[in-house]
Amino acid sequence: MRFTPSGYDFSFGDGSSVTTSSGGQSWVVLGQAQFTPTSTSHTYPERGSYFAQVNVRYTAEVDFGIGWFPISGEVTSVGPPEEIRIFEAHTALVANTCQQAPGSPGC
Repeated sequence: MRFTPSGYDFSFGDGSSVTTSSGGQSWVVLGQAQFTPTSTSHTYPERGSYFAQVNVRYTAEVDFGIGWFPISGEVTSVGPPEEIRIFEAHTALVANTCQQAPGSPGC
């Protein structure tokens, strides 16, 4: 038997989910700048802890010695929930480091 991924069901832990035909790729592979949105990106509405997971769906084929034959339906591999902690950060452009100017914004 052989199994081929046919879909990815992302659950972000905040009630949002998305189904894609790809498990996602790095920004380098996509030819995009870092932090640009992708088909598997998600923005959380609030900081906090969330349990996200992805389930992978597969199609199957079997070979009886005369070639591959598809089996109808799909099988799902349920991914374990992983805790994601969302924090909020604020940045400011400054002319000096905090050591050079300790009273600067963000120091």
